[in-house]
Amino acid sequence: MSLWNRLSHVLIDLGVGALKSALSSSSSSPRSAGSTSHRTEKPAHTPSPGTTLPSPYEHAIDYDVRTLGMPRFAYNPVRNDAPDPGEVVWTWVPYEENDGRGKDRPVLVAAMYGPDHVVFAQTTSKDHDRDAADEARWGRYWMDIGSGPWDAKRRDSEVRLNRLMIVHVDQIRRTGGQIDRAIFERVVAGIKKHLCA
Repeated sequence: MSLWNRLSHVLIDLGVGALKSALSSSSSSPRSAGSTSHRTEKPAHTPSPGTTLPSPYEHAIDYDVRTLGMPRFAYNPVRNDAPDPGEVVWTWVPYEENDGRGKDRPVLVAAMYGPDHVVFAQTTSKDHDRDAADEARWGRYWMDIGSGPWDAKRRDSEVRLNRLMIVHVDQIRRTGGQIDRAIFERVVAGIKKHLCA
């Protein structure tokens, strides 16, 4: 990594830390005299206390169903630049070892978590039908989703069913296509089966 890249990452990390600190101190300040409290409905997705979602400058993290709840899956691909459930988009995905390494790859948008976060399942062009038993032994379950414009060679793809991740929308690189509703619904059923097991 070049000196310029390292310096820019340090500056971004410092800025994010300062912003988080400023926001947490302003939210914990006492209410002014005479202010009233208005009871409002809980937003559609509210993380448990202590749960931190990725910032616009952070890579994806594992989606924890216990603290974030089951995602609200809804097939809704829209032809625009924003990621939508049912679309295959590109983002950086950390390896399962969480050792800082990862890969820029196509992923299937499974759900949105509020307006700013994408819940996704990673895809691969590697055929796991041949080694499904070995993959299952290691706790990895895959489903075929066919091919699409997200793969330049139009190879068939598979989506991982038992590892969801979440990332800020600013980390999505580009849209690569979409899958059919029937395939999306099969994927969601597979995800629910493996996440609730």
